[in-house]
Amino acid sequence: MSKFNLNDYPLWTALITPFNEDLSVDWDSLKSLIDEQVQAGNGLLILGSTGEALNIDLETRKEIIRFVKELSPAVPVMAGVGGHNLQEQINWLDWLETQDVDAYLMVVPIYAKPGVNGQYLWFKALMDKSTKPVMLYNVPGRTGKELEVQALGKLKDHKNFWALKEASGDVNKFKAYLEASGNASVYCGDDGLFPAFADAGSCGLVSVASNTWPGQTALYVRKSLDKSLEEIKMWEDAANSLFIASNPVPAKRVLKLEGRIKTDALMPPLSAMDLTDNDTIMESSTKINEWFKKHNN
Repeated sequence: MSKFNLNDYPLWTALITPFNEDLSVDWDSLKSLIDEQVQAGNGLLILGSTGEALNIDLETRKEIIRFVKELSPAVPVMAGVGGHNLQEQINWLDWLETQDVDAYLMVVPIYAKPGVNGQYLWFKALMDKSTKPVMLYNVPGRTGKELEVQALGKLKDHKNFWALKEASGDVNKFKAYLEASGNASVYCGDDGLFPAFADAGSCGLVSVASNTWPGQTALYVRKSLDKSLEEIKMWEDAANSLFIASNPVPAKRVLKLEGRIKTDALMPPLSAMDLTDNDTIMESSTKINEWFKKHNN
């Protein structure tokens, strides 16, 4: 049982994993990034796709989980669970169950493109193994297959179902998922679209942008939820700038250029060399920081 009420956290940061040039984990930078998120009051999602989880070996992933939990952050910690081999994910989940994590993010299986029954059986097998709340994750741009609305409808009454992260980029699909979930907690997974998703009933955001702008994104979420955000287009453009190369390449570049991590090294097959122009992301960072100074009172 988590000591946190997970629904008290409308913003979860899909945290990057900082590396040294030799691709070992940069533990000092990881601690600094976590400190930033705790100060902003954001929930922590560790080892999601932004954290390059599928590219990191099992023992290193275990070290990362242990390290984060030893810091005892004053915010909840959610761990990513996802891939295409069910037994491997069950084994990973069995190990996570020995750690004091607060929730799990479980993504639609990658590559295989399962239908309603395949998705249902996959998620049920994992959720049956869990003693923690589960956020399901729809991200067809990465998995090659969207979460079937019918599968969600069959899973919504599972004792461990808590929430959905919806990253299809389609507000009408969001509405269908919200209805199929029984009006559960449905989080937006697209930073730039959050105002529209909030208007449609989203309770919060699972964010890449909050890596680069932790407090700024928290304010953006609050203003979107209370309908007081005026600079919607500016935020949409800034969020989109973090995807001009494969995520998390741009976010890591901003963090490096601002001196918040030592390197922007990425685990193959990702490469920092795929981002050749820093102007767009740094102009966005300047605008977001100026906006924050103006509105953070």
